[in-house]
Amino acid sequence: QVQLVESGGGLVQAGGSLRLSCVASGSTDSIKAMGWYRQAPGNQRELVATISNGGTTNYADSVKGRFTCSRDNAKNTVYLQMNSLKLEDTRIYYCNAVYTVGYFDYDSWGQGTQVTVSP
Repeated sequence: QVQLVESGGGLVQAGGSLRLSCVASGSTDSIKAMGWYRQAPGNQRELVATISNGGTTNYADSVKGRFTCSRDNAKNTVYLQMNSLKLEDTRIYYCNAVYTVGYFDYDSWGQGTQVTVSP
């Protein structure tokens, strides 16, 4: 199994920046991809960004050009650099890892970190 611990959320003014970090532990060699999702109360969890083991990234249209997802494989850590933050970026952000056991893929989730953007 893979365990994830996020850090770096907080309160920031609109236009500001934050960097989220997520450290993976456990069976990290089985991880295929990592990424970030976010969720507002009463809404479904939505993709923010993903990054493969090879470094290929994928972003939601709403964050392209503002957010950057990166990964340090040696530290089993994935980052989300968030710039030019907007009020609508206020969400709980969750780290995700997709890992393989045998023939099957599984999802692991972090506990979530709150990002609040103020006017």
